[in-house]
Amino acid sequence: MHIGIAGVSAEGAALCYRTICVEGAQFFGPYAHPEVSMHTLSFAGFKRCVDTDDWPAAAELLLTSANKLALIGADFLICPANTPHRAFPLVEPRSPLPWLHIARVVADEAHQRGFRRIGILGTRSLVVSELYPEALAARGLECLRPTGEERDRIDRFIFDELVRSVCSPAATEYHQQVIARLKSEGCDAVVLGCTEIPLIISDANSPLPTLDSTRLLAHAALRKAMSS
Repeated sequence: MHIGIAGVSAEGAALCYRTICVEGAQFFGPYAHPEVSMHTLSFAGFKRCVDTDDWPAAAELLLTSANKLALIGADFLICPANTPHRAFPLVEPRSPLPWLHIARVVADEAHQRGFRRIGILGTRSLVVSELYPEALAARGLECLRPTGEERDRIDRFIFDELVRSVCSPAATEYHQQVIARLKSEGCDAVVLGCTEIPLIISDANSPLPTLDSTRLLAHAALRKAMSS
């Protein structure tokens, strides 16, 4: 099946695309991967929607990509950005194609791996929303959010650095500190609920096992592409 990617930020979309193309060999054989197309509107438009909580406008942006990807033959869609999924209740009923939902994919993985209490990292807009709490609760899982101060600082690292391809030691260290605190509060895993956080945090340097939303979405897309 032909995978359509509705890109939002360059780094998250690039990591997802690269994962599909490189790790597709595990599913399809040496050097092979499904047909994949990506459409990306200006990130500035999405940033305005996030800043103003304008999810109807964000839905229109995602639907613009969806319609263009449908026209060039995509069979289903993914969006390798977590925060815009807040617009999905407005997107899915009007979409020309089905979507894989990033939070549901992550929740399924957390349940399958036997985790019970999940820390949530991401933009401030994502963390204050019910996107991950609802998806995790549907699988019988608890969650814990960062404090207000932690949310604000992580939000600044994401928008001031990570989406601009800046990966500072300070950002890595701070994310590790927050994950360590979540661990002390009883979390047994952490969602990397911003598709840029995997640029600086992984199982190799995280105090908790990670649920990498970017790669998990890419892997789910590969499995779906095989199902035709």
